[in-house]
Amino acid sequence: MSVSERLHNEAEERRTRDELQARENFPVATRLLPARHRANLLNVYGYARLVDDIGDEAPPGERTALLDLVERDLGRIYAGAEPELPVMRGLARTVAGCAIPAEPFHRLLQANRQDQVVSRYGTYDELLGYCAMSADPVGHIVLHVFGAATPDRLALSDKVCTALQIIEQCQDAGEDYRNGRIYLPADDLRRFGCEEGDLEAALTPTRLRGVLALQARRARRLLDEGAVLTGRLQGFARVAVAGYVAGGLATLAALERGAYDVLSAPPRPRKARLLAEWSRTLGRR
Repeated sequence: MSVSERLHNEAEERRTRDELQARENFPVATRLLPARHRANLLNVYGYARLVDDIGDEAPPGERTALLDLVERDLGRIYAGAEPELPVMRGLARTVAGCAIPAEPFHRLLQANRQDQVVSRYGTYDELLGYCAMSADPVGHIVLHVFGAATPDRLALSDKVCTALQIIEQCQDAGEDYRNGRIYLPADDLRRFGCEEGDLEAALTPTRLRGVLALQARRARRLLDEGAVLTGRLQGFARVAVAGYVAGGLATLAALERGAYDVLSAPPRPRKARLLAEWSRTLGRR
């Protein structure tokens, strides 16, 4: 089977979008939104998940070719031609309807290409550089979906998206290690006396919990700074972005509640806490 045929089949056989959304800490496309916004957000999410799944789950020897195939389809969209892949056809409708630029979609591809050759990050600043490719573009796309992409909002969105990425990296530290990657900064691991083997433990060692707590504090600071964005949005854009911020806050609460033991059972946000944080975030000015 060719790479193209394989990706066609994988796209056709993907889990339902509701099942995919269950993997996230926040409501990707809440049912509080009108159908047009939900459809556009789900099309964007479908693209992001497709790219991530290729980078994480496709056979390693095929990942580059599969990412190339997605990138060619992205070129077709912006050239006004019909893309090959089913997921990309939905994205094409959203790109056309919301006038979304190509650059953030290319940055998501770049992040997954980097994942194929970079498996460790030495410093927190290096990790922030990765998040600028792997997370921040999603916020830019979302703001374009709502017609709310201004320079000041994009800058605040970057803080929110980077925070959400760091929080997820804390949750999934064990899974990432099993996949050959460590997103916890190496200098922080050394500072707390950690070894890479700590990520194999059945119960998270105390010293590793210290690193995770440090990352969580950094994420909370970014999230608090970025949450100002909700006060600069109106209508359904405000509802959606408040949901993303609330998901991050609820997940931070789950990490703290579990004493940062992410290896025995990665903590997930409770629905009641998510709804409470969502309400509080919507009330911010």
